[in-house]
Amino acid sequence: MKKYLLHGLAVLSLSMASFGAAAEKITLMLDWFVNPNHGPIILAQEKGWFAEQGLEVEIQEPADPSIPDKLVAAGKIDMAVSYQSTLISSTAAGLPVVRSATLISGPLNSLIVLDKSGIKTLADLKDKQIGVAIGGSEDATIGTMLNSANVSMDSVKIINVGWALSSSLASGKVDAIWGGLRNFELNQLELEGYKATAFYPEEHGVPPYDELIVVANKHKFNPKTINKFNSAVEKATVYLINHPEKAWQEFVSYSPDTLNNDLNRRAWEDTLTRFALRPGAVELKRYNEYAEFMKQHNIINTLPQAKDYVLTY
Repeated sequence: MKKYLLHGLAVLSLSMASFGAAAEKITLMLDWFVNPNHGPIILAQEKGWFAEQGLEVEIQEPADPSIPDKLVAAGKIDMAVSYQSTLISSTAAGLPVVRSATLISGPLNSLIVLDKSGIKTLADLKDKQIGVAIGGSEDATIGTMLNSANVSMDSVKIINVGWALSSSLASGKVDAIWGGLRNFELNQLELEGYKATAFYPEEHGVPPYDELIVVANKHKFNPKTINKFNSAVEKATVYLINHPEKAWQEFVSYSPDTLNNDLNRRAWEDTLTRFALRPGAVELKRYNEYAEFMKQHNIINTLPQAKDYVLTY
C-alpha cells in the first residue's frame, strides 16, 4: 500500500509541476491581416489549444507581406505563414527557412473573368488584357495556362494593377485578373453585383502546390515545438470542419469589427474543405515538381531539393 501511495504522490507531483510550468513563447507572423485562411491558427489560439500544448503564441500581422520569410531567416521571429513558391524562392536564394506545416493544401490563386465579358474559355483571352498584382512570374503561370489552350503569351497584354484586382476587373480596365483568390475575389465580385468565373491553374498545366504553409528558421527550430504547434493546429482544423457554424462564431470573436462581415463569411465557407487535415504531413515529390516548374520558367536559378527545406513528421 505504501508503495502505491508513494507512486501516486509522485504522479500527482509531476502533473502539478507540468501544470505550473511556464509556457514556451513563440512569435508567429501571418502572411497578411487575419482572415478565414488563418482559421485553424486563430481557433487554436481562441480555444486554448496552443496553451494546452504548453505554447504561448504571439500572432502578428505584417506591415509588409513580403517580409515574414526574411524575418524568420534573420531570426527576428520564430515562425511565419508563407507560400510554397515563396519558400522555394527563398531557399534557392540561400535563405535558411524550412517548411514546418501546411495550412491550405491546394492552390487558391486563379484567373478570373466576368461572365458578361463573353470569355468562356482560356482561348477567348487572345488579344485581351490581364491584370496582375505583382509582375515578374506571369509567364510561368499565365503563360502555362494559356499554352494549354494554344494561346501565346505574346497575344495578351499584362497590366500591373497593384492590389486593385477586383475593381480593375469590375471597371473594365482589364478583361481578366490573375492572382485573385477563388475563395475571396469571386465572392467579393458577386457581393458587388458581378458574376464571375475562375480558371484554375492546377487544371491547366500548372503543377499543384500548397497555397499556405508555415515556415521556421532552418538552424533554430525546435522539433518538439513544431510538433506541439502542429498538434494544436490539427485539432483546430478537425474542429472547424466538424463544427463550421460554431467555429465561425468563435473565429470572428477574435476581432468582431474586422472579421464579422459577408465577404469573410462566404470565404469561410469556401475555405473549409481546403485546410490541411494533417498539417505536419507532406509529399516531397509535390515540392520537387513545383520547384522544377519554377526553374524551367527562370523564376529561380538553382534547383533546391525538397528534403533540404521541408520538415517531415
